[in-house]
Amino acid sequence: MTIGAASESSAEARARLARLGQSAAYGPELELAIDLAHQAGRIQMERYEHLEDIRAKGPRDVVTEVDHLCEGLVMRAVQKRYPNDAFYAEEIGEVAAQGAAKSGRVWIVDPLDGTINYANGIPFFCVSIALVAEGRPVVGVVYDPTRDETFAGAIDGPSLRNGQPIHVGDKDDMGDLVATLAVGGRGTVRKRHEALRAIRAHRSMGSAALTLAYVACGRFDVYAQGAGLSAWDVAAAGLIAERAGATVTTLEGGPWFDLACPAKKWSSLAASPRHHATMLAMFR
Repeated sequence: MTIGAASESSAEARARLARLGQSAAYGPELELAIDLAHQAGRIQMERYEHLEDIRAKGPRDVVTEVDHLCEGLVMRAVQKRYPNDAFYAEEIGEVAAQGAAKSGRVWIVDPLDGTINYANGIPFFCVSIALVAEGRPVVGVVYDPTRDETFAGAIDGPSLRNGQPIHVGDKDDMGDLVATLAVGGRGTVRKRHEALRAIRAHRSMGSAALTLAYVACGRFDVYAQGAGLSAWDVAAAGLIAERAGATVTTLEGGPWFDLACPAKKWSSLAASPRHHATMLAMFR
């Protein structure tokens, strides 16, 4: 599809995508996440390159009116459909619903991952929506409105791109890998140089969720990022990558998802099982 001309998906198409996810336990939640991601994506494309309000959120980050519009849309719909679920998003933070502790469910949302790209007219950004139940992601949707690509997965189903199954890349040779290696800090510079020499190419795209989704479908072979991530960056795409066959951990080799980890302190390493251990050893 053409940039700036995102097509409006029908309710039937969204329902079909959810059904293809084959989630016996979370079919309605998956369908809702797909629907809301598409609605948020339409807001993004309507205002793409026509922003009226861009504000600095930190020394290296910005927030736009689109972030708030998309986040509000998703939160209101989730609260209406599942009033006992909690909500955790980048701009709003944590919103605990009555009974949320009893339900054990929280929706984790990045309404516009890649805001700097979006604000500068760079067409690499997405909506990320995940449902976490009993401490682990069980539904994940990443929607790229510029390409009209819906990446979706559930804990009991396959990972899909626009309804078609996707799988992590299966390249044999390390020298053929294309990776994102967003690691730095004391002790990692030399290791990063070693990793760069071992692979074919490094690309930094500016959207953690969409890059992780690209690992799921084989466009990227490795995604490695040190501290700086948050739950909303990886909750949906990490599940999608995992269900597509990737091995996903922290950069230290621990479990990739832990809600107790503070925002901006998360790290991620996702790769095919063939190469994950080698990449992990490079950064340890």
